[in-house]
Amino acid sequence: MGWMQAEPNDPQLRCMICDALNTVDVVVCSECSAPMALVHDSVTQGRAPQIVSVLGDSNVGKTVYLGFLLDMLSQRANEFEAIPKGAYSVDMQQNVVASMTQRTFPAKTAMEPDRWHWAYYQARKAGGRRSKWYDLVMPDLAGESLAAEIANPATYKVIRSLLGKSAGSMLLVDAALAANGATRPDFFALKMMSYIDSLFQTKRDAKVQTPIAIVLCKADHCPESFDDTRRFVQGSLNRLWNLCESRFATVEYFACSSVGSLAYATGADDDGLEFARPIPLHTSLQGILEPFEWLISRI
Repeated sequence: MGWMQAEPNDPQLRCMICDALNTVDVVVCSECSAPMALVHDSVTQGRAPQIVSVLGDSNVGKTVYLGFLLDMLSQRANEFEAIPKGAYSVDMQQNVVASMTQRTFPAKTAMEPDRWHWAYYQARKAGGRRSKWYDLVMPDLAGESLAAEIANPATYKVIRSLLGKSAGSMLLVDAALAANGATRPDFFALKMMSYIDSLFQTKRDAKVQTPIAIVLCKADHCPESFDDTRRFVQGSLNRLWNLCESRFATVEYFACSSVGSLAYATGADDDGLEFARPIPLHTSLQGILEPFEWLISRI
């Protein structure tokens, strides 16, 4: 397919993320470590997918959110229909569902790009034969990698290329911490949006047009964020709110939660230091689909 090849009949394939040319037998891109299975699957489909990036700080819950989102789509929740392209696309949702069933959180996402989970799905909202199918690639990025890239741009070439090509993004923010007065969620979100703004380098009076859904995670700890999400962001994440108002044309705010209740188990590590480990007792999914539905209606 033309968009994946440098020249017609060229045996090399172009990476979907960074455009580097790779031989057809490589597993991950030689430049950015993105899986070349994405390219092979898109060539099979005959069309290039759109990228939806899921962003957020470490421990905000990106893997849990994305895993439950994909699982709800594949179960046809809210009249959605979704088809995974490649078995690798199912790994993340399977890991999340299996972990939460066993009352543990899934393992932290590794910082190395070749160990990230990538999901390639075709999805549509039921509405007859003319309902539009969306080909979507949604990677599970490590929060530590995002923080390193924000602090030193070009540390992770794959992240810069990914965000530059994203048709839309979801930025997950820890609402529970923000409601308790912590400033870290606001500052991380401010840095992330500033990074995206700098990627597009628009003129001073022009705004970034890429749609971005601001998703408040763990919102069950602060019910007021469900009642009036915009007012919550304006009050508890005011730095983020102000930047979005000034520089982004298409932003909407959502509240969601996935874990119904938590318990804590205490223990000690190999050095004898005591720690408390959170245990998810059950899941209670709220507001998971709404940001996704809003986002794909604008890409």
